[in-house]
This record gives sequence, structure tokens and C-alpha cells, in this order.
Amino acid sequence: MGVDLRQVVAGILTITMFVMLGQMLHRDYFDAVQVQGDAHDIVFHGSKVALEEDGLVRSSEGPWMKDSHQLKPCWSISEPDEEVSSKGYVTFSLTNGPEYHISQITDAVMVAKHLGATLVLPDIRGSKPGDEMNFEDIYDVDKLVKSLENVVKVVKKLPSHVSLRDIAIVKVPTRVAEDYIKEHIDPIFKSKGNIRVTTYFPSVNLRKSSLGAETDPVSCLAMFGSLELQHGVSDLVESMIQRLKTHSKNSGGRFIAIDLRVEILEKKNCRETGAAGSKTCYNAQEIALFLRKLGFGSDTTIYLTQPRWESSLNILKDIFPKTFTKEAIMPADKQSKYLELENSEYENVIDFYISSRSDVFVPAISGLFYANTVGKRIALGKPQVLVPAEISGTSGLSTDYISPYISKKNHLAYSCFC
Repeated sequence: MGVDLRQVVAGILTITMFVMLGQMLHRDYFDAVQVQGDAHDIVFHGSKVALEEDGLVRSSEGPWMKDSHQLKPCWSISEPDEEVSSKGYVTFSLTNGPEYHISQITDAVMVAKHLGATLVLPDIRGSKPGDEMNFEDIYDVDKLVKSLENVVKVVKKLPSHVSLRDIAIVKVPTRVAEDYIKEHIDPIFKSKGNIRVTTYFPSVNLRKSSLGAETDPVSCLAMFGSLELQHGVSDLVESMIQRLKTHSKNSGGRFIAIDLRVEILEKKNCRETGAAGSKTCYNAQEIALFLRKLGFGSDTTIYLTQPRWESSLNILKDIFPKTFTKEAIMPADKQSKYLELENSEYENVIDFYISSRSDVFVPAISGLFYANTVGKRIALGKPQVLVPAEISGTSGLSTDYISPYISKKNHLAYSCFC
């Protein structure tokens, strides 16, 4: 019996559609699994790639893409007619690393603003008991105070006459809104006069709010315009980035940052879940194969957020010999201060800011580090965030794996920048 060529072609097209659908579901799933508790067409011209309409990705040679223009803040904070008033204090702490700090500072500023309270400069607390730092050990105090001067008054310490017994502890959901503050927090503040805010995360997804919903300009300012590294830490990060660029001379000074931490991978176990074999995380071997199939050469320079080198990472270094953890690229005279404690806040901050500045960012782990790094990269005009996947063939196009946060422009940052 003869074979109908039309049936064969139809069968091939059907299989191709299912493969493409599986890849699309995977990338959306990688964002969706972060819950706790119209894509644009891509046109290919040889080695050049253009992402139409949004202007983010203009062209590339092979898997590398060029940065787009740095976006400008869309928010506007008008100067008050009189000095910002204050009728009580809001205290809080920054915990769990810079990806959480961004949300914590945003929520505290929102609460203080809408209560008409004074914000007390936070301390910084690590994951271990007694692991505390001053705000100025990592961040620029003057930048914070200056950026918020038309929003809230900021003081360095709680006045001595305010007793800790007079402070009510209030838990607020991340991305807290004015309506919530008025209904749930204002009555407590009026009763006690001072509050301590702790943020909880019902979701670590940073997609934009519902279509047409406006983002509070105070929230945008606090999230993207208030935190900057103090000069010592900023200079260290810059020196490490320059060392990575030096190793990357053969690729035009470009390098990849990968958020891959062995301890977290072991806890997550990276099992397949959900549609199309989607996974919440990827190990070193899977990441190495993903990058090779996208066309990144063996001479590519890679930075890992892993605190110290472990044998499970050897497969990555076998394929990409220029793979480094921070102790290999940090100046020797800085290591006693910044690397003396594994998983210290200093190390977390270094990882976050290098990942925000790299030419390519690959999140091997889904979560808030991924989401907030994407937000910072959007503001900087660095759209090449590649969500890992198992590529069935021998090769793939990097533009097929751009984070949905960017390809669909559905990250919260797009509500604050234009």
C-alpha cells in the first residue's frame, strides 16, 4: 500500500507543534512554580536575531545578544508642599539576601508612607543566629535617605524614649498595597503608635498586576531606586566583573552568570514535575549541555553563585574550562573580609549584583533570586535571561529560551520603566 505524502507531512507538523508547545509550557512553568503558598515574534536572519516590537533584543552573533537601551523610570514623585510629616515609627530588618531585601525595603517604605510614619534604618540579618550587620556595611545610607526624601523621613536609630514594648509586630504580604495598609495596619498603628514590619511571601512571582492596574510610584521608587551598594562593596563587585571580562577576551569580554547552588539543588532534588517534563531546577551537567546546544563555545567564561567549588561541578568545568566561583576571581586582599564566612550576606550580595550585570544570566533554580535579578536586568537593558530546558535535538536557538518575564514583558519592572 502506498504512503500518502500529505499524511506524512501532516504527522511531522503535528509532532513539531507538540515539541514547540512543550517548550513554551516549560518556560511559563519555570516562572509559575515559584508560587509558595502576548509573546512577540522572533525573526531570524542567518546569525542575526531580532525580537520585534519590544526592542529588547536587536541582534546577535551566534548565541550572544546585544544589550538594549537602558530604560528610564516611568514613576514620578512630586515634591510635597511642606516637610514630610511623621507621627510614629516603622522598624524592620533586611534578611535572607538581596533578592529579599528589595521586597522588604519596598514593603516597609509603602507602610511608612501611607501611615505617615518615620522609617528607621534597618539592620541586616543573616541566616544564622547572631549573624547581624549594619545597613551601611552593604548599602549606601545617603542614597537611601536622599531617594526617599519626598516620600518618608528616614532616621538611623529608634529614639531612646521609644520602648520596644511599645512596638507592635505586624506581618505584611509582599507587594503590600495602600488598601491593605489602611484596612489591616492603620488600626494597629493608631493603637500602638509604632510598628515593626515583617514581610511574608505568599508568592515569589514578580509578574505584573492585572491588566490596567496601576503600580504605586512609591513602590517603584523603593524597589528600583533606593538601594545601592556602598562604595567598598560596589568597587569589589566591579573588580570581579572586570576579571571575568579579562578572561573573556575571545568572546568580546562577555560572560555568563549562572545561579547554581549545590546545597539548594540537593534539597530540591530537581525532579520533573508538571507539563512537558518541566523542572524546578537543573544540575551542572544539564546546564552545561543546555549551553553547548545553544552554541556557547568551550572558551566561554562562566561565573557560578555556588559559594565554593564542589566535585559535582567538574562536568561544567570539563566542557567550559573558564568556569569560576567567587574565590577564584576575588582579589586576594579582599578575601579575608568577604569570604571568611560561607553563605555570608556579602557573598549573597556579590552573586546578585554580578548576575544582574552579566551578559547572560541563567537561573538553574527558580525563585526570588531569579525574579529580582530579571527585574534589575530589565532596568539595565540586559534582556538575555535564558531559562534552562532539555533540548531534544543537537542544537537550539537562545532566543527560544528567553525568560517569559522578558519575552512577554510581564515582569513587574515593566510597570515601573519605559
